[in-house]
Amino acid sequence: MAVAPSAVHEERAAGSAHPGAAAFDPHSPPAIEGFTPLPRAREESFQDKFIRKTKENPFVPIGCLGTAGALMYGLRAFKQGKTRQSQMLMRTRIFAQGFTVVAIIVGVAAAALKPKQ
Repeated sequence: MAVAPSAVHEERAAGSAHPGAAAFDPHSPPAIEGFTPLPRAREESFQDKFIRKTKENPFVPIGCLGTAGALMYGLRAFKQGKTRQSQMLMRTRIFAQGFTVVAIIVGVAAAALKPKQ
């Protein structure tokens, strides 16, 4: 026994698709009236990001290099048995680390106080 579809089922099927409404596409964002999304920033490579951050706050890389340099020379002096020089270089390393931390804090504070464009 074959049952023919009734007129009610046909109306529901036709009425479920709203005229003028686009089909749902999961690969694109929904269109929201009155909302314009911000354009996506291009992907930044490590080198581009490093250069940009160095230009924004040049004291952080300087402090990092100073810390690494004092650590290397201090370890070398320690290995050679030059305890006074090793102690002085470890104190220099602590100073360079403190300088780097202060530079980071100042950079974050400056970025927070900077007016948004």
